[in-house]
Amino acid sequence: MKYVLFTLLLLTLGSSTNTLWAQNRLNAEDTKYVSAVEDTLGLLAYAFVNDSLEENRFLAVRAFIPTLVKALKKPGSFSYPFDQLNSVSIQYPADSTFRIFTWQLYVDKDTYRYFGAIQMNSDELKLFPLVDRSFEMEEELDAAALSADRWYGTVYYNLHTVAYGDQTYHLLFGYDGYEFFRKRKVVDVLRFVDGKPVFGAPVFVKQESDGSFTQKNRLLLEYSAAASVRCNYDPALDLLMFDHLTMIGGEYGEGPVQIPDGTYEAYRLNNGKWEYVEKVFDQILDEAPRPSPVLNGRSGKDLIGNGGR
Repeated sequence: MKYVLFTLLLLTLGSSTNTLWAQNRLNAEDTKYVSAVEDTLGLLAYAFVNDSLEENRFLAVRAFIPTLVKALKKPGSFSYPFDQLNSVSIQYPADSTFRIFTWQLYVDKDTYRYFGAIQMNSDELKLFPLVDRSFEMEEELDAAALSADRWYGTVYYNLHTVAYGDQTYHLLFGYDGYEFFRKRKVVDVLRFVDGKPVFGAPVFVKQESDGSFTQKNRLLLEYSAAASVRCNYDPALDLLMFDHLTMIGGEYGEGPVQIPDGTYEAYRLNNGKWEYVEKVFDQILDEAPRPSPVLNGRSGKDLIGNGGR
């Protein structure tokens, strides 16, 4: 029943799709209204992340969704940034053709649920609710193409747009709390097909040891909750970079888990595809790096500047 309620809540977001009209900017009266609504949204968002009682967290997210819809119904709402919603991620592509809201509900130590919506930047307001069904997905996640109502839910922390020829898609970098001992980071692909969002595309290419090539629709890194894992687009290197993970035995009865080993893997864009790079930094030093000598080349001094004894 809890899963059914989650879905019904997200359908509230979809009730306003294709029926409303938006101007470029909110007028003064509507700006005042949305600002007041944002105060309420901020309190609810804080509660569904931080309240110690599961019931209160769920009540907060249940109230949050229709309240957000009320704000988005105002003409020109796309221009309002919702800066107070620190518990909600809002990501935009460079051309601001849409924005994507995502947030997390902590249910219990091994259960997280995700909510989201895509708001298009158009005269006629279009709002696509994102319905998290990750808990029932059994197919290979790196090969599945998913719709908005069957979404692998995460909180997106970055968005990178790729334009190649007449094709455009967006890399979405997300965090999944997953379970107590293991966390996940996901790089998904967002496209719009016939005006509707589709998640996943075979743009990640890797050459195997036998010379064959494999393609993935998304990347997924699963790692120990005790570790910190990097996974993001690096504009300086023009690479999609992530930690290389190695398996170790868990220390708390959780079984084998993966942690970073200090090296990095990557994907490099080539003709619209991301080609696998096994190792980003492959320099080999003659000796381990170390800081400059404390004595700075001076002899006869100890660490606090006294004469050596």
